[in-house]
Amino acid sequence: MTHRRSRRGLALAVPLSLAFTAALTGALPSAASAGQAPAAATTGAQGPELAYVVNTWPGHGTAARVQKAITAAGGTVVVAHEKIGVIVAHSAAADFAPRLREVPGVQSAGATRTTPLTPAATTEEGAPQYLSKGAVARARAAEGAEPLEADQWDLRAIGADKAARVNPGSREVTVGVIDTGVDDTHPDLAPNFSAAQSANCVGGKADTSPGAWRPYNPDEDYHGTHVAGEIAAARNGVGVAGVAPGVKVAGIKVSDPDNGLFYPENVVCAFVFAADHGIEITNNSYYVDPWLYNCLADPDQKAIVDSVNRAQLYARGKGTLSLASAGNSNHDLASHEILDESSPDDSTPVPRTVDPHKCFDIPTQLPGVVTVSATGVQDLKSYYSSYGKGVIDIAAPGGDKYQIPDTPEKNGRILSTLPGGKYGYLQGTSMASPHAAGVAALLKSAHPRATPAQLQFRLAAQADNPGCPTEPYDPDGNGTVDSTCEGGKRVNGFYGHGIVDALDAVR
Repeated sequence: MTHRRSRRGLALAVPLSLAFTAALTGALPSAASAGQAPAAATTGAQGPELAYVVNTWPGHGTAARVQKAITAAGGTVVVAHEKIGVIVAHSAAADFAPRLREVPGVQSAGATRTTPLTPAATTEEGAPQYLSKGAVARARAAEGAEPLEADQWDLRAIGADKAARVNPGSREVTVGVIDTGVDDTHPDLAPNFSAAQSANCVGGKADTSPGAWRPYNPDEDYHGTHVAGEIAAARNGVGVAGVAPGVKVAGIKVSDPDNGLFYPENVVCAFVFAADHGIEITNNSYYVDPWLYNCLADPDQKAIVDSVNRAQLYARGKGTLSLASAGNSNHDLASHEILDESSPDDSTPVPRTVDPHKCFDIPTQLPGVVTVSATGVQDLKSYYSSYGKGVIDIAAPGGDKYQIPDTPEKNGRILSTLPGGKYGYLQGTSMASPHAAGVAALLKSAHPRATPAQLQFRLAAQADNPGCPTEPYDPDGNGTVDSTCEGGKRVNGFYGHGIVDALDAVR
């Protein structure tokens, strides 16, 4: 696992989605050259039951006709998002997707996974470094600070500690954490948690029953709680503080309980739910599984891009600004050749070379989504952070084990909340995006009438850009240049428009 009011009509969202898909399709390599198998021929044979997205023109009439076709093709409708023309279905028919692509009104259709709808082995990577009970007990707050704030170098790096004294954020602003679930019982999150704007979207349908948004397994699904604390942990004399400690935070759970993956139908549900429940900002610290990069030449991956893009554009049209992490692979997203060795991650990965101009990490590379790279305490790009001129919009603290702060714990990672009232350190662009989301929430608090486009402009305008490093970029000191920054002082591939500045956001 590694990742968000004015109203505009739905008609603006879907054509943009289709234009994004159509404009790039002609330049794409063939499915075979992208490392993908061609679509199966129509056989009527049965196979494993898979989940699918079927994308149509929005509206009840088209949706009703396509739902009949889904049933006729051996499928079952799970949910129909008629406003954006996305239908989620399950089917064991081997020729289900090819048959649906021939149905009038269907624009794309494809499987959202490569393994059956049965439990898979749970994996765990990047476990947090828990703060010991002794360290918590010894912590003493300086005047005007939280007990553990001395180890939050990230707040000071972007002026969030000072910004809180000017404007901690408005209770009228909510940041939706689309992630592994949020432990709203944590003492640092409970004061700011919005249960009315929270849900469990696993499976593609929103479940708003009490507590549905909480992690399935607190010991493994800690990611969303950590992210939520970075954004809006309350200044209440307990533990840590968030970048925007006065705003509300909501949890929208999208990670599969069996393998922790973020499947497309779950993410589509999350964006639609956020839009329909008045969430102004969403944070997306993940990529949509099972493909790290989705190539439009492959019909299944094209359908995934189309469905998620429709959903996020619908949210943007309803007044929601979405931010997403750039990724932890140190990939140059502005290049034309990347080796993807991790896809599909729900079965056996098959190494493939992709062009990130034609194969997309989503949601971070979708139009209108703010792409965030990570930095350490030295305001230098984190060693793992993906980058790319023209792709990265903004940078924010995500932590870096090679950049050591002068703090009591001397830990270069990011300290935040964990399930069960605990605290711990994580690093990643997953941690950078919520810092930027917190600053976006402060901007929305200061400018409540700002549209997503205006917020995005202000987010770029308040940033401080250190410019490309003057020395060769070798964060681990092994004598090898690990990546190259392109661009100038105003905009470049490492930091986009610059590192967010919370104090400037509220002044």
